[in-house]
Amino acid sequence: MTFRPLPAKAPIALLRDAKPLQAMLDQAMRLGRLQALVDEQLEATAREHCRVASWREGCLLLLTSNGHWATRLHYQQRRLLRQLQALPEFVGLLKIQIKVRPPSTQTHHVARTAELSSAAAESLHSAAEGISDPKLRAALERLASKAKPRE
Repeated sequence: MTFRPLPAKAPIALLRDAKPLQAMLDQAMRLGRLQALVDEQLEATAREHCRVASWREGCLLLLTSNGHWATRLHYQQRRLLRQLQALPEFVGLLKIQIKVRPPSTQTHHVARTAELSSAAAESLHSAAEGISDPKLRAALERLASKAKPRE
């Protein structure tokens, strides 16, 4: 017995036949249009931090990347509500809800490395000479040895 794959269907046929897929595509396109309209009303710096999550039953849900942008949007909420209510796509808009949802991608923080000058290393060496505690003296010597030589 050999495996014979089903014949490929055209994307338009898939969308026409698969009702859940069509509904999901329609919803994504609708949210894209609403996002464009909201972006027109927002200040340029806020656009990348604000996403339209849903619009139903008179409530527009906006997601922001952090608390700073949520606060800024809260201050602009009344103005934004008035401007959006004037658009035909937002007829029946009663309120705007703002929630914080941080980006799902992990950001890697680069650790800062402090460079120790030769003058600082010399100062640490001289300080270590006057210390009687052997552990503290050794720690100061280790720290002084991290100095980069002058080139």
